[in-house]
Amino acid sequence: MIALAPTPTLRTERLTLRAPQGEDWPAWKAFCTSDRAHFIRPDDSPRTAWRAFGHVIGHWAMRGFGSFVFYRHDDPTPIGMSGPWFPEGWPETEIGWTIWSPECEGQGYAAEAATAALAFARDTLNWQSDVSYVHPDNHRSAALAARLGATPDPEATAPGEDDLVYRHWGPA
Repeated sequence: MIALAPTPTLRTERLTLRAPQGEDWPAWKAFCTSDRAHFIRPDDSPRTAWRAFGHVIGHWAMRGFGSFVFYRHDDPTPIGMSGPWFPEGWPETEIGWTIWSPECEGQGYAAEAATAALAFARDTLNWQSDVSYVHPDNHRSAALAARLGATPDPEATAPGEDDLVYRHWGPA
């Protein structure tokens, strides 16, 4: 296993969050090439998934932070990703999340991971304000943004024409 260094590892009640690793590729590919990823990907080809995963890993090298892959303490199988995100051309710093495993949806894992990622962004990266970009048809992500305390910010610019912007105000 080759890992990015140095990168932090976060722990919550049920989850471990760490930087993405090459061994996460099969889980990412399965997610990204499925219909489950239709809100975040331009197409479902393995080639696009490969490039996107390179983007995820490269973000850590280029920015010094990025999305964390998360898994349950008792099972190292990756079940999703959440973290601070700010690729070139993004209007603002973002906290994002995905659940890769359909079996893990609806169990609060995304909220738990996003809460830890938001605290990391505030406490370690000193972010004062950040957003989550949500496709207007992604009602589950919109509900999670609201659960995290974010509110719609219609004045903010989104990276995609149709994306809604949810602003996370104040400390995590």
